Amino acid sequence: MSRRVKQAAIVLVLLMAAAQFVRPSRANPPIDRTRTIQAHETTSGLAAVLDRSCGDCHSNATAWPWYTEIAPMSWAMAYGVAKGRHVVNFSEWGSYSPAQRRILLSRSCEDVSEGKMPGAYAWLRPDTRLSPEDIATVCTAARQADARAGGVAQ
Repeated sequence: MSRRVKQAAIVLVLLMAAAQFVRPSRANPPIDRTRTIQAHETTSGLAAVLDRSCGDCHSNATAWPWYTEIAPMSWAMAYGVAKGRHVVNFSEWGSYSPAQRRILLSRSCEDVSEGKMPGAYAWLRPDTRLSPEDIATVCTAARQADARAGGVAQ
């Protein structure tokens, strides 16, 4: 190995070691079961699909696997969870208005139908992949929410 390659490798190792000291928050806020989507939606199978495929990023019940202890994966996962909870948090479903719920379910249907969700996360966690039946369950919930509202989108 040339001297430059060895120096670059040493610098890379030192940077990766130093990166381990920058620890993102991995906190899961408390869950009030009366506010969860499970307490508010009645579509058969929806809760199971959301728990398995969406819960890590879109709820307060994130499972933090071992690789989320290692930078830079820890940073990426913490960022993804924060962003996901900001977009929609199924643990806080009761805090959304009925109009917001309809919109969020409709967008969820669009995202899963287009393959946007669970996205690249499914490479790390293959069990989060959505089957055609799972996608149909999410879209059925969206249609039912729209029907309950009289078909009026807001």
